[in-house]
Amino acid sequence: MTRASARVAVLALLWGSTFLWIKLSLTVLTPVQVTFARCLLGAAVLTAACLGTGRRLPRGAALWGRILIAAFFCNALPFALFSLGEQTVDSGVAGVLNATTPLWSLLLGAALGAEPALRRARLGGLLLGFGGVVLIFAPWQRTGQVGWGALAIVGAAVSYAVGFAYMGRRLVGKGVATISLSAAQLLAATALTALTLPVGGLTPVHPEAKGLIAMVVLGVLATGVTFHLTYRMIAHEGATNAATVSYLLPVVSVALGAVLLAEPVSARVALGMVVVLGGVALTRWKGTVVVVKGAVG
Repeated sequence: MTRASARVAVLALLWGSTFLWIKLSLTVLTPVQVTFARCLLGAAVLTAACLGTGRRLPRGAALWGRILIAAFFCNALPFALFSLGEQTVDSGVAGVLNATTPLWSLLLGAALGAEPALRRARLGGLLLGFGGVVLIFAPWQRTGQVGWGALAIVGAAVSYAVGFAYMGRRLVGKGVATISLSAAQLLAATALTALTLPVGGLTPVHPEAKGLIAMVVLGVLATGVTFHLTYRMIAHEGATNAATVSYLLPVVSVALGAVLLAEPVSARVALGMVVVLGGVALTRWKGTVVVVKGAVG
């Protein structure tokens, strides 16, 4: 296994396990507490790494303003929505719905004019991917995943799409070290989530070892380390290798949920996962261009 492949495997395992750790953390903490704790622990790890390597946190009010916006859309909001959603949604399904982020990114780009022309394969992939989401939701069945929890997780995927687009335009490649950016962003996310503590964050904690250990793993590894590894992979190995991880995330989340939490994996959800991933793959296919009428250019 090459070093690049090893990094992809490690990142996929860490990122894909996020939904397992959230589910376990929710056994002892409220959604607000889980969100705040993972931001705080992740920020502490990255800030220590930043200062320990001789780097400085970013300076300047304008830059911190951009970091605050990125922290809201890429950390504070989606983290909160995942914690809220997984109260009623299995961790495996949460991972599958999270894999729709590239689809929302493409749709957002087309709506804003950043994607004035869509290739037929990409347009087909977009439709196929959202068809997979409908299959998972199964609105025609009472046992489907439709509900506020599933909608919250889809909202988190949309928030990620907005956050990644903003980071790509306003933060990445501007001469600031990735460790400094990632540490600052999680610090800003911690400050934002601290504002929500009066609403469900002051509930007494149940001191149960398994849930508290899961919370530490979620904050240190699945938030702090994973967030920085993603930055490094994009910076050093390009977006292609980083994108490869998105295909592995739902597989990891579904497998961990089934094996460790005994979550049922229905044929419909499994088929929906395959359809979603097939749609994401098609959106990256180079084919004939289809011009989107009315797009702002």
